[in-house]
Amino acid sequence: MKDWTPSLNDSGKPRYLQIADAIGAAVRSGDLAAGDRLPPQRKLAERLRIDFTTVSRAYAEAAARRLVESHVGRGTFVRASAPASEAPDPQRGRDEDLSMNMPPEPEDKELLERMSDGLRAVSANLTSLLRYQSTTGSERDKSAASSWLSKRGMVPSLERMAITPGAHATMTAILSMLARPGDIVLCEAITYPGLRAIAARLNLRLVGVPMDGDGIVPADLDELIRQRAPKALYLNPTLHNPTTLTIPQARRMQIAEVLIRHRLPLIEDDAYGFIPASPPPPFATLAPGLTWHIGGLAKCIGAGLRLAYVVAPDARSAFALGQALRAISVMPSPICAALTTRWIEDGTADRIRHFVRTESAARQKIAAGIFAGFEFRADPNAFNIWLSLPEGAGRAELMGRMAGRHVGLMPSDAFTVTGEADEHVRVCLGGAITRSDLQASLLFMANTLSGGGWMG
Repeated sequence: MKDWTPSLNDSGKPRYLQIADAIGAAVRSGDLAAGDRLPPQRKLAERLRIDFTTVSRAYAEAAARRLVESHVGRGTFVRASAPASEAPDPQRGRDEDLSMNMPPEPEDKELLERMSDGLRAVSANLTSLLRYQSTTGSERDKSAASSWLSKRGMVPSLERMAITPGAHATMTAILSMLARPGDIVLCEAITYPGLRAIAARLNLRLVGVPMDGDGIVPADLDELIRQRAPKALYLNPTLHNPTTLTIPQARRMQIAEVLIRHRLPLIEDDAYGFIPASPPPPFATLAPGLTWHIGGLAKCIGAGLRLAYVVAPDARSAFALGQALRAISVMPSPICAALTTRWIEDGTADRIRHFVRTESAARQKIAAGIFAGFEFRADPNAFNIWLSLPEGAGRAELMGRMAGRHVGLMPSDAFTVTGEADEHVRVCLGGAITRSDLQASLLFMANTLSGGGWMG
């Protein structure tokens, strides 16, 4: 029997998961070798001064991760062969959509191993996760979602919550409930292209609200509501895509006052709200009876999950949303929901979020140094900059010159709701590109935009 004892801490992470994590770490480091017998559960519980059931649950968790195997009457042993990692599929690795505003991708070996551990644990329930299940998520997944949303200062009842297959499907469902073809929906004058695509599909008319350095202007919002009788307002209020602007709390309160006065529903797309360490409170806490809060996970955990945590204005609205989503997409993926719940419960989701925040800040520093002297908007937590092209430079030509470079560029045309698009481009700093390749591509872009870079 191996004389091995894990170390526990007061991080708030469940102790059974700490023990399972410690077993995995010991196997990877060689402290526990194939065939080693773990301490009997009661003996380890006595050493750690914890309940026997906690250790029992930890060993079961380690078995689900395929780290150990138990034999009745003999004990629990490290598996004869630790779970081997599949070699990455190069073709899968090349698949990406550079038109999207992507977060940086983690490369840290320990974090990637934690993510893989979660996937292995979820695979223990693979058969049941392939069933048709609830349209708006299970109670366990909603509880994890509630825990995640609490990081944004929200503690909604589970009856108001829905787990949905991503922000796009959710916005489509909500707009189909609030508006009919030909109706007007307000949004920022420069807004998220996904909203424009959804509105076009539903035959809704978008009207842009004028913006200043703090976001949409409350007086203009009030006037447009009076004049145009819109059915809803859409906002991307934190790290706005593409300008990176975050509406400060004072302006949020002014906007909320206008919405409450007119009883106008708000669709709050909080895609980036989990990235900053101390963001302003969401509108869902300022006008809860009017706000459809969409906490998408694409930017803070991973777009491939295709999940969003949604808080409806009330329980009745949440039920109606579930009916609309059932018609559009049937249900969110139970596998993805279970994996996300796992990552939230064991702290991996928070580790991913911290990585995205830290790496985005490092990439913003690279961009700030290279584009010093250019006019652009940025934020340390944003995945992009909003670059104003110098006089004489055109966005179409820049897009052509940057073809083949591994940097996602999107011209202002995609974001402009009203009037002619100006000479801006969104420059994405995230995705699969490394810091060194990003620096080289941005230097090429800056050199192209400087001096004689536009000679034929």
